[in-house]
Amino acid sequence: MFPKNCWYVACTPDEIAEKPLGRKICGEQIAFFRDDDGKVAAVKDFCPHRGAPLSLGYTENGGLVCGYHGLRVDRNGKTVSMPKQRVGGFPCMKSYPVEERYGFIWVWPGDAEKANADEIHHLEWADSPDWAYGGGLFHIQCDYKLMIDNLMDLTHETYVHSTSIGQKEIDEAPVKTEKMGNEVHTSRFMDNVTAPPFWQANLRTKGLPDDQPVDRWQICQFTPPSHVLIDVGVALAGNGGREAPADKRVNSIVVDFITPETETSHWYFWGMARNFNADDAALTDAIREGQGGIFSEDLEMLELQQKNLLANPEMRLLKLDIDAGGVHARRIIDKLIKEENPAATESSLA
Repeated sequence: MFPKNCWYVACTPDEIAEKPLGRKICGEQIAFFRDDDGKVAAVKDFCPHRGAPLSLGYTENGGLVCGYHGLRVDRNGKTVSMPKQRVGGFPCMKSYPVEERYGFIWVWPGDAEKANADEIHHLEWADSPDWAYGGGLFHIQCDYKLMIDNLMDLTHETYVHSTSIGQKEIDEAPVKTEKMGNEVHTSRFMDNVTAPPFWQANLRTKGLPDDQPVDRWQICQFTPPSHVLIDVGVALAGNGGREAPADKRVNSIVVDFITPETETSHWYFWGMARNFNADDAALTDAIREGQGGIFSEDLEMLELQQKNLLANPEMRLLKLDIDAGGVHARRIIDKLIKEENPAATESSLA
């Protein structure tokens, strides 16, 4: 169902600041913790003694101590001690390549020998002091590919997000889909339209009028295994749209890291990076709160969509031109899965 020889966002640093974290990723139950040097480690969340989750324990002497009987494993999954017991012959638990970068902790759930940290694609906005980022995490009960479909076709904004970012011009504007190697781009440009409430607020924040026509754009970029970054913004109409001078536009990058848990659930790391008023922490919090409300509307729709699909397995879904971005993304995912497992079947919706 998912490629494993890839880097996925596993968690954020704050999630392991106080204690270990257990999280299932691509069907693998993994325990994340920091060793004595502060480096992140990831091992199978299974104690070789009695099978308890290691993530329910604590860290000590650079290792992870099981909270059941005190067995301790190191960052490589090797049992190193247990009170008054000989443990030298205990089996070594699987460990996972893990990297901390760009404010996220990334894990490689597949063949460890194939992991190369250089394959984590560069996030320019995360390295620049000119940008600010705020985001959150949702645990969503649906196939992660449904979320990719949702993000690669933004016509749903007109209906699902009608009071915030939606407007009729979105589904009236033509969409362009391009496949570039293992990436897929979909783009929409809407000229001389009224800014929806979310963008009106951002225009005011930057000192721009919110009652003038704007040129709006949405450019969605899918990168495997399951990441979608969306270049979004508005510019005062007639100033060049996306290429308008900085003092005539307001724009951001919607950040979507979608990490499969099971065949019908995933972890959704969402956020927004912006290159205006980067030092305004209150603005970051306000945008995070607003964006969280918007994405909550997606959550309800996607979970009910998943239930409908499970209840009606015989139904074939229709594919239109607006679905091209999601279809191409699914084909890329299927290709990666087949490279790892030639017996795998193609996505039923691709």
